[in-house]
Order: sequence, then structure tokens, then C-alpha cells
Amino acid sequence: MKKKIVVFIPCLNEEATIGSVISQFKKKIPNSSIFVYDNNSDDKSIEVAQKCGAKIVKVKKRGKGNVVRKMFSDPIKGDFFVMIDGDDTYDIKNLNEMIQKMEKNNLDMIVARRNHIQSSAYRLGHVFGNRFFSKFVKVFFGNDINDLFSGFRIFSKRFIKTFPIDSKEFEVEAELTIHALEQRLPVAEFECDYKSRPKGSNSKLNTVKDGVKILKLILI
Repeated sequence: MKKKIVVFIPCLNEEATIGSVISQFKKKIPNSSIFVYDNNSDDKSIEVAQKCGAKIVKVKKRGKGNVVRKMFSDPIKGDFFVMIDGDDTYDIKNLNEMIQKMEKNNLDMIVARRNHIQSSAYRLGHVFGNRFFSKFVKVFFGNDINDLFSGFRIFSKRFIKTFPIDSKEFEVEAELTIHALEQRLPVAEFECDYKSRPKGSNSKLNTVKDGVKILKLILI
């Protein structure tokens, strides 16, 4: 039986990139259901996404954690759920292999481990923070995941429907990882090329502010 793939794309002012992300998934897995969860964008993100054929879900309360909470709680049926940022930085060429690995090994989560292929994608503060927190998490929960903050992941139906989300902003990726490791769920990583944001697309992550929140999440 063919598995149903659902694609979740959190979006906040990604007018310059959201169309490309949707088009890549339509080409890679044509039968997938693509949902763009727009976090109250004030640009033309919704118009572009609709034009590209994605279903739109509006989440007015700002914060990526609020968006993911809505994604996971909506009654959307599927076998595997792909979550990817709408900034067109992740290469999805290995997507089918990731899904096959999920199914073959009965995994609950697989994380795209980023390989920076452009120097401009290598933001020193973000990369240092990711390495620091990833190593910190390993001390408490083991070494299954090396890229704590990757925004490209695939989840099982079981994970999606049972995960309790408490975060409201960018600590949600850390929360997803810690939950999986703490519960000893079967997880894995997969190599993924990572490029810089195109012109006109800006990061919403605050390295220091969000780093403090993530540290509290790990320690509590």
C-alpha cells in the first residue's frame, strides 16, 4: 500500500522562497498533501503559496512553537509527516531515501543533519550555538542526534499524535529532539546540504535570546 505523505511548511514572511519550496515537493513527491502554516505574514507569502497549490492554515499567534502545536493538533491523516522551513535553505534530494529509512527501520523521527555548502550559510553564532547545545544534550540523552535545531524532519503518525508541545518560539526543534531521546523513541539522522537564504529572505532566530530559552528547556 502506498504511504500517504503530508508536508508541513511553517511560514513567516517567506514570499521570496515559499513558492520554490512548494514546487520542489510537488516535483519530488507529487501525491503528497502540502500545508503552509502561515504565522500572520504581512507580505505576499499566502498568495504565493496558494498560487503554487498548497493548502493554507493561518496561525495568528506569533512563534514557531505555536505553529507546530497547530500542525500537530490538526486532524490531518497521513503515514509520514515532513516538516521543513519555508526559507528554501534545505536540499530535499535525499527525501525519498529518508522516508524509506523511516519505514524500513520503523522510526518515529528522522532529522536532516545540515551540511553547509555555502560559506554565507555558515552564520558563526548559529552554528556555534547548535554545536554547543547538541553536545550538551548528548550528555543527558545520548548521541543519536547531532543537529539539534534542524528545521527539516520527518515524523511518524505515532509521534505527531502523541507529542506534547510546550514551547512557543524557536526552542521547539530542541523540544522535539529532547522528547524523542528522553522517551527512547527510535530516531536517526540523514545528510542534507544546507545553503544560505536567498536575497529577500531573513532569519527570525535571535541567537542570544533563543539560546537562553533553549538552555532553560534542556535543564528543566
